[in-house]
Amino acid sequence: MDETAEVRAITGSIPALSGYTGPIQRLGGLTNRVYRLADLCLRLPGTGTESYIDRANEAVAAVEAERAGIAPAVVFADAASGVMVTRFIAGAVTMTPQGFASRSGAVARAGVSLARLHRSGAVFPLRFELFAMIDEYLGLLATKNIALPEGYHAVVAEAEGVRTALARRPMPLAPCHCDPLCENFLDTGAKMWIVDWEYSGMNDPMWDLGDLSVEGGFTEAQDAELLQAYFGAAPSAADHGRMVIYKAMCDLLWTLWGLIQLAEGNPAEDFRAYAEGRFARCKALMARPEFARHLAAI
Repeated sequence: MDETAEVRAITGSIPALSGYTGPIQRLGGLTNRVYRLADLCLRLPGTGTESYIDRANEAVAAVEAERAGIAPAVVFADAASGVMVTRFIAGAVTMTPQGFASRSGAVARAGVSLARLHRSGAVFPLRFELFAMIDEYLGLLATKNIALPEGYHAVVAEAEGVRTALARRPMPLAPCHCDPLCENFLDTGAKMWIVDWEYSGMNDPMWDLGDLSVEGGFTEAQDAELLQAYFGAAPSAADHGRMVIYKAMCDLLWTLWGLIQLAEGNPAEDFRAYAEGRFARCKALMARPEFARHLAAI
């Protein structure tokens, strides 16, 4: 069965798409397949994602994000299969690092949308726990024939100091996206929408800001713009420090995610290079003198 025929077979069981005979446009996606069908988007989950994605949690988070006014409406969600249909956001540009650098106000709009999410009062079913996820991913990779980057376990051991510092002064948990790739942000120029709630959970809100900064390759000026828009004022040293700390920690975690994609045979990109690049960036940031200062500030 070819791709289009497969998609049409699936749409036949979805009320909002049953009988649809119009064009099918393939959109982006690293692990999933996403298609535009008129004013709707159909998301088909990637092979193997069921081993580390809780689709019921994702569905709840997507609906709550819609209620917060920062995500498109959910038309259909099947927690068993992971198939989801949402409204297409017309006139929106899928963001990239270059887009965040060139589109005036885009970084600030992202900060405002993240603030709306974090202050929405929503409660997601799962808690996003950084170090528990590292352990989980390491356990999953132990069943695969995939080598970790050299020195990975040593850096995890070094990160115990981060775990201790964060635990001493925990932030109130907030509903977080937890996977703020640039491509998960859709900008109309007036508003920044956020999509793809697979990794969402209750988390320290500074994770979302730090991770977005990493994904977007933000400069210090962009970090300042993001924080200013998010808080509506200059951040405290502790909040700034938490953001920077999470920039390193997200790379430590997503290194393992990339290796899982490699193990699953995901052809979307070179995931060995992805993982090695993530790990190198994590080590470089943790080695900088200012990293210790930010750690002390929190």
